[in-house]
Amino acid sequence: MKSKYFNKRATFFCMLFFGMFQSAFALLPIETLDEANGAKAFLIQTKTLPMVDIEVSIDAGAQYDPTGKAGLASMTAQLLSYGINLEKGVLGEEQIADEIAELGATIGTFAGGERTVLRIRSLSRKDLRDRAVRLAAMMLASPTFDAKILHREKQRISTALLEAETKPESVLDKNFRKVVYKNYPLSQSPTVKSINGVEISDLKSFHKQFYRGDRIIVSIVGNVDRSEANEIVRVLTQRLSNSGPAVPKLPKFQISPIEPLDLRETKIPFDTQQTHIAMGMTAITRSNPDYFPLLVGNYVLGGGGFVSRLMLEVREKRGLAYSVFSYFTPGKDSGIFQAGLQTRNDQAALALQVLQETIGKFIAEGPTNDELIAAKANLVNGYPLRLDSNRKLLDNLSAISWNGLPLDTMEVWTKNVDAVSLDQVRSAFKRHLDINRMQIVVVGALK
Repeated sequence: MKSKYFNKRATFFCMLFFGMFQSAFALLPIETLDEANGAKAFLIQTKTLPMVDIEVSIDAGAQYDPTGKAGLASMTAQLLSYGINLEKGVLGEEQIADEIAELGATIGTFAGGERTVLRIRSLSRKDLRDRAVRLAAMMLASPTFDAKILHREKQRISTALLEAETKPESVLDKNFRKVVYKNYPLSQSPTVKSINGVEISDLKSFHKQFYRGDRIIVSIVGNVDRSEANEIVRVLTQRLSNSGPAVPKLPKFQISPIEPLDLRETKIPFDTQQTHIAMGMTAITRSNPDYFPLLVGNYVLGGGGFVSRLMLEVREKRGLAYSVFSYFTPGKDSGIFQAGLQTRNDQAALALQVLQETIGKFIAEGPTNDELIAAKANLVNGYPLRLDSNRKLLDNLSAISWNGLPLDTMEVWTKNVDAVSLDQVRSAFKRHLDINRMQIVVVGALK
């Protein structure tokens, strides 16, 4: 009796906590800040920690890499922290690192497919915060692009690329993107040749063309008020131009075409004990109205871990793989659906067959009503964990601002999930996925 009493009591307080937690974060509004030098900016004020997290998203992703120079966007982003041109001399990479360490801050950059991102995490105390923001602003506007450092980084990246060729998961990822994206720029992957072809002039040209105020969105989460946030945006963008050379127009993003099976299967021999399999196709962008039906449906199909349909069919019933998954990756300009697993070489053909059959059946029939109810409950009840830190709030704010979503997206997220119906899931999967369009890549000891 005592055990049951405490279990009920614990359940009650857990539900109360998550309810209060979700409500608290739902009440945090997204504020639209003043534009600065053409840049858009947004703020979520949080007072629980004396911290501020800042993201600068630049419309300068790998999709803009010139033909034959894949990796240029990534190298441009990386070299921002390796030297800054000042009015009186140069601030070197060791000095930059020392300044960041002295501030107790972090400043990092990376280039993804659609955008380059610079992130700052600092104490919100004005003197420390201002120094971190000024340093990041100089990195954005005045990188040195030193020839010796470029040479060193070319060697380091080339070594990493050669090492990646020895890993089946890396070979799978590179080839999967190539066959799915086809002629779209995201099909490109950096190679030793493309990296070694990047020159200082390329870095400077890319920086001048894309690192501009009118191509930037600033997202801020933390213990700062609106006035302080506007000042942060102003400092970050004031050294940048708000216009520049014409930017190449991206080709139209298209759904994967129907092709004969022999053109849809890519088999790559590889000396490994586990065969790696991926299958998928181009899919929706984040702003698509079918986003929530596909999100809920995929939780049933392969996104729900041990409770997913793929896990049941592939692992529980047949023991063909330890893990199997499916997911959508919707961006602003493009999107992809991917499913995959690893299995023993002698089971690869059967595992692929089960993967195809399970996904094909789900596209045709959708989930059961019980599966739909369970998926929605899991997504809704787990939503507070997506908002339980400044960094996670920044991730959400960044996705909202980058994809041009309504500013109340976080507040109505659970309502949108809960409103998804069986018919919506079934029609969305039939509309956006087709088992006969999916590319298949197999990397392993083929027989």
